[in-house]
Amino acid sequence: MSGIRHRPRPTVPALLRRAAPPTLRGRLSLVALTTAALLMLVLTVAFNTVARHRLHHQADDELRTRAAAVATTIDTSGATVRVLETSHDALLDADVWIYAGGHLLEAPPSAGRLTRVADALAGRGGRRCVTADVDGPLRPCSQPVPGGRSEATVVTALDLSPYRSSADTLLLGSVALDVVMLACTYALTRLAVGRALRPVRTMTDQATHWSAVASVERFGRTRHPAELARLGTSLDALLDRIRTLLRHERQLTGELSHELRTPLSRIVAELDWWQTRPRTADEIRAVHRAVAEAAQSMRTICDTLLDDARGGALTAPGTAEILPTLRRLTEVLDAPDHLTVAADGPPLEAGVPPALLERIVSPLLANACRYARSQVAVRAYRAPDGVRIDVLDDGPGVPRPFAGQLFEPGRRADPGDGHGGAGLGLPLARRLARSAGGEVTYDPVHTPGARFVVSLPAG
Repeated sequence: MSGIRHRPRPTVPALLRRAAPPTLRGRLSLVALTTAALLMLVLTVAFNTVARHRLHHQADDELRTRAAAVATTIDTSGATVRVLETSHDALLDADVWIYAGGHLLEAPPSAGRLTRVADALAGRGGRRCVTADVDGPLRPCSQPVPGGRSEATVVTALDLSPYRSSADTLLLGSVALDVVMLACTYALTRLAVGRALRPVRTMTDQATHWSAVASVERFGRTRHPAELARLGTSLDALLDRIRTLLRHERQLTGELSHELRTPLSRIVAELDWWQTRPRTADEIRAVHRAVAEAAQSMRTICDTLLDDARGGALTAPGTAEILPTLRRLTEVLDAPDHLTVAADGPPLEAGVPPALLERIVSPLLANACRYARSQVAVRAYRAPDGVRIDVLDDGPGVPRPFAGQLFEPGRRADPGDGHGGAGLGLPLARRLARSAGGEVTYDPVHTPGARFVVSLPAG
């Protein structure tokens, strides 16, 4: 029996949570219905209590009025109490008892048990009223006859059935009215909440659609109530973050495509050249070596750009010898013969990993080789705050109106100039340089051609 486990019984709050409607509209309607039910219950109880007390007072007033009318037919001026005869004796004698001192003078016929109640009231003296259940609810009241030398008491009784029937009718009417009011409250609350939440549903559908298509539409352009305006502001901020993520995703995809194109083209060219005719063993090994170097270059490019996209350690400890790295880069890019690479002074080192240095300089060098007429020069030298790398060419240069858009992604001075490119290389070079604490700038006063300057911390 020790292995049997008993499930714990759910608590009252847990049961309430399970019973709560799943929608906000249903929950608000339930809250309104519960609040209205409690309020109506209190009002109904209070109203019916006051109504019953009022009916009792009316019954007592009627009994005292009848007792006063009967008292006018009683003579207490003599030594004995006398009951005078009047023309309305039949009406006055109904449910009336007359006592002289403690002795009963007159009683209604067939009073039975009620006479004993009247005797008890008359014996206690004074003005008193009680409720008795003698063949139905009755209300007897005693009242002394004022004045005279003899003591006389009149006891009158009244059937409470009509009064209680009126009270029950009021109670049923109150309950029926409460049910109608609660039904109307629930229906109107659901209708009002539904209309109030309709803009929220619309905003939700719009946010889903806008986030899927990266729309520039925003909720702040439409006037809403204060609560919905705050919700719209939050959704706008969320949509802006989604749009930023999508833009970064597209940027990363474009940069990977841009950077991987060169090594991939080299692999395709080597394989095409290898398949044109039979090759010697040395030539096959050279092809394998070139393909392996291009594949390694692709892997390095992917690691570098993905680290940057993840906010990784692009500035991880590491140094790169500038001159060997630049020469290796010219080999990978298959640079023309008119390219010169030089360094001033002793061997220079940059405070960045070699792979990152290649990715920064590669777009600048590729552009220089693409647009140069007869000369491309790369020169490295030391600066007061680090090292510099100048990339110069004698091509047409950058048009002056376009200089301000040079480092914007996807911008090209002349898309129809016959040279391939997506306008992503220069923005990538600057962003990678800045992530390492450096910078890439364009010298607008250099002529002829173009001059780009890479600034990096020294190793």
